[in-house]
Amino acid sequence: MARIHPTALVDKSVELGDGVTIGPYSIIEGRVVIGHDTRIHSHVVIKDLTTIGHKCEIFQFAVVGEIPQDLKFHGEETRLIIGDGNIIREFATLHRGTAGGGGVTRVGHGNLFMAYTHVAHDCQVGNGVVMSNAATLAGHITVEDYAILGGLSAVHQYCHIGAHAFVGGCSAVHRDVPPYAMAVGNRAKLVGLNLVGLKRHGFTDSSLQPLKKAYELVFLSDLNQKEAIDRVKAEVPQTPEVQHLLKFLETSERGLLPADVKEHRLNRG
Repeated sequence: MARIHPTALVDKSVELGDGVTIGPYSIIEGRVVIGHDTRIHSHVVIKDLTTIGHKCEIFQFAVVGEIPQDLKFHGEETRLIIGDGNIIREFATLHRGTAGGGGVTRVGHGNLFMAYTHVAHDCQVGNGVVMSNAATLAGHITVEDYAILGGLSAVHQYCHIGAHAFVGGCSAVHRDVPPYAMAVGNRAKLVGLNLVGLKRHGFTDSSLQPLKKAYELVFLSDLNQKEAIDRVKAEVPQTPEVQHLLKFLETSERGLLPADVKEHRLNRG
């Protein structure tokens, strides 16, 4: 059975799984589905057409499933779908999709959205993502698994953040951030591979060597992108990570962040 505080307002159409807890003064309205063992703290607002998975935790003053901040939105029945094990901290905002963006804002599993973070309409967020305090995603952004966005960072609409990428605090990202890379600055530039994060996720030195070689050919050589990709395919072991990097490069629509060569040289010693 769900436990609902007497001061909470929960619409009759809301579907609650076993073990759901809803705290004081929270408001849940419309066609909302909440999975088992999810905890909703006090003063949370969850809006119509939102689905939340199992074992999530949503802290006070978060707003989940509000209509998008898009002037082209005219009341269409779009959705926000959130997976399992997500933590949504104070004052975070996650919005529904738009008809023009596919109709669904989607969040995977095991993500952490710290205080004041924002996920705009039609974003697609993977698994294990960390958005630090006040990090902001504009509309139509894809964030792949295990990416980290530093505090006060902002990502331009339609950008793509690759798996295991790291965006430094206060950065302004206006182009795609390739997987496994670090991006820092306003406007952001690439400053190397996210080696610390990769090692924390179990990447070994032997698995990192092909990735380092591929990164150097693409971002630190004088080759154009097509030439660099051809060299990577011909000269670098085609590990899953290298293949994922190549696919990302070949499908980028906004183009890639430039590399800060001077910063790379400083990092090399």
